[in-house]
Amino acid sequence: MSDEHYFSADPAVPFERETFTCEVWDRSLTLVSGSGVFSRGHLDHATALLFRETEPPVQGRFLDLGCGYGVIGLAITAAVPLATVTAVDVNDRAIALANENARAMGVEGRFVACRPEQVPTGDVYDEIWSNPPIRIGKAALHELLLTWLPRLAPGGRAVMVVGKNLGADSLQRWLGEQGWPTSRLASAKGFRVLEVRRED
Repeated sequence: MSDEHYFSADPAVPFERETFTCEVWDRSLTLVSGSGVFSRGHLDHATALLFRETEPPVQGRFLDLGCGYGVIGLAITAAVPLATVTAVDVNDRAIALANENARAMGVEGRFVACRPEQVPTGDVYDEIWSNPPIRIGKAALHELLLTWLPRLAPGGRAVMVVGKNLGADSLQRWLGEQGWPTSRLASAKGFRVLEVRRED
């Protein structure tokens, strides 16, 4: 299947669910994934690395940017009892799966997945977490980040995992040039874990 399906609002491939279990921050998560959604049937390597190289965040308001079936936002919801998570994606199938997983975990009161345009314009977040959709192209990725990073509360941060061969280092430099100081939290297995800070 081509990558375009992951970025489509309504993927054309037949919808088949697939359940799997993964370990995140010493917790076992059972999630339903599906065809036409990124990383069907397993936790992708980049997101697994993101979890391995970070500690669970503290309480706050979180955004899972490009949520897929919700693994990052749901991991935060499971690990942080007082967290509230908004998860956004352009893929309606992914949104449905993420909300379905939240209901199965009993956290639907603290986790909601929706399309980006459904997020109230005044909402801000203490942290943004993402395995961003690099393959949408540099221009679209830059637009995506410059749309959502201003939603960080003062002193907030974004944590992202990006492949080195997909431009992680140039993205780090570009973010700094745009006024978003970015540091490298970890580097392993061809991926960088980046932390972007809002300083004002």
